[in-house]
Amino acid sequence: MTGDTRRLDKWLWFARFFKSRSLATRFCAAGRLRINNKPVSKPHYALKTGDVLTFPLGPHVRIIQVAALGQRRGPAPEARTLYEDLDPPPPRRAGAAKPTAPASRVRGAGRPTKAERRALDRLREPE
Repeated sequence: MTGDTRRLDKWLWFARFFKSRSLATRFCAAGRLRINNKPVSKPHYALKTGDVLTFPLGPHVRIIQVAALGQRRGPAPEARTLYEDLDPPPPRRAGAAKPTAPASRVRGAGRPTKAERRALDRLREPE
């Protein structure tokens, strides 16, 4: 491998977009990633500095420009120097509703009865 390219899956792992390299490889192979507006489905694609990556990650579509190729998977502050976020996700609002915890039941109470299940359904999906 030359010093001016890096495997796509390895770079995604270096930049901490994925927890493991195998997850990055599977994501690349699924074909949900574009480099310079061209679909890529090969994890061994030779990524260069200046390439623009577009891919869905969580509820957002990330648009990332490669700033550096990196030599190792370092801490998060070091990983953030590898890319420039061209379209950062919007910041979370302070008053945004947080996901609520599921309904709790007394331990050992068993499965809910039909009436209890219907009452739970009415709580979850108001008509």
